[in-house]
Amino acid sequence: MKETLSEKVRYRVSHLWSRLKIFAKWLMISGAMGLGVGLISCLFYYCMQYVVDYRKGHPGILFGLPLAGLAIVFMYEKAGRGNDRGTNTVLAAIRTEDEIPVSVAPLIFVSTVITHLFGGSSGREGAALQLGGSIGSWFGRLLHMDRKDINIIIMCGMSAAFSALFGTPMAAAIFSMEVVSVGIMYYAALVPCVFSALIAQGVAKFLQIAPERFKILEVPQMALLPAVKIVALAALCGGISVVFCILLHKAAEKGREWFPNPYLRIIAASIMIIVPTLLIGSRDYLGAGMEVIERSIEGHVKPEAFVMKMLFTAVTLSAGFKGGEIVPSFFVGATFGCLAGQLLGISPSLCAAVGMVAVFCGVTNSPITSLLIAFELFGFEGAQYFLLAVAVSYMLSGYYGLYQSQKIVYSKYKTEYLDRLTRK
Repeated sequence: MKETLSEKVRYRVSHLWSRLKIFAKWLMISGAMGLGVGLISCLFYYCMQYVVDYRKGHPGILFGLPLAGLAIVFMYEKAGRGNDRGTNTVLAAIRTEDEIPVSVAPLIFVSTVITHLFGGSSGREGAALQLGGSIGSWFGRLLHMDRKDINIIIMCGMSAAFSALFGTPMAAAIFSMEVVSVGIMYYAALVPCVFSALIAQGVAKFLQIAPERFKILEVPQMALLPAVKIVALAALCGGISVVFCILLHKAAEKGREWFPNPYLRIIAASIMIIVPTLLIGSRDYLGAGMEVIERSIEGHVKPEAFVMKMLFTAVTLSAGFKGGEIVPSFFVGATFGCLAGQLLGISPSLCAAVGMVAVFCGVTNSPITSLLIAFELFGFEGAQYFLLAVAVSYMLSGYYGLYQSQKIVYSKYKTEYLDRLTRK
């Protein structure tokens, strides 16, 4: 009996020691990733701030967009990345044994900065995810980690970059685990992603990068009528997210079909951005458009803003300019939500926030991340409205998504597993 008890004790101590070693390993790796990726992401942030300020002070630089596009295509062609799939490359690598070339990091860094300098309509999170994923893949190979551990390090890098740029460590930690496969979470990456996201945020804070935060001007008390209106808004946002995803994918397909030559394609897209910008007399749809999002949260919006942003972004990204789709989805959701709030007779400020989160959920199929990002960007006031919006948008957006490498693993409608990619 004593011998049996001794064996049990040794067995448990052995397992405890094994878990402690695993924890220590990931603590060191996530610390290195949080620090390294955090520093690079902060450099990227300041470069982006500089070029955006420069573009606003020198509006004539928009006419250099065709040359900027040619430079981006040339860089990718020379690096052998002419058919670059962007963030899809990172997501696919987590589920497969594909490697992410280390060249992805400098290419996406420089090309996104160039895109924003000259006025392309895109976000910055696509660069963040690719930066973090590329660095994570390189670091894992450097340490001779096995493929499964490299996948975790890739997610770790994605979380660090997202957290440093947006100041939303909770959402950043969960997003990289949730976005890869719809319906399941890669919980094995929880500790590394949490630590790397928090450390990267600490680096950004030390370097005086303020996190994104918005103030909702009016939140009505939770009641049946405002709840019904929020559900209606969320349903519409689910539809808007589907339209946005289809538009992005179809624009890319038609661009390749109409202009097989990538150099001609990006010149044509540049003209399609410059001419409408001059005709409408507004620069609101260039770059990320964070100032328009802020105005929407304050209750001010142009009725056509959400449509124009979808069109400008589709043209920009389908042609070969670089950046991300998530901030444009924030723009679309905030402007549409503000407009809907005015029409529905409920706080436009709240509806802009709800629309922002609901469209993000619809295009990424990431409800937990959506709820967390709502809390981090807007606080917990209106939490019940955000919960309603995320749930409704997630269901009604169907199996569409921004990323063609995102896999539908578990059904949104039945308790069953699926095995297919998101629709185009």
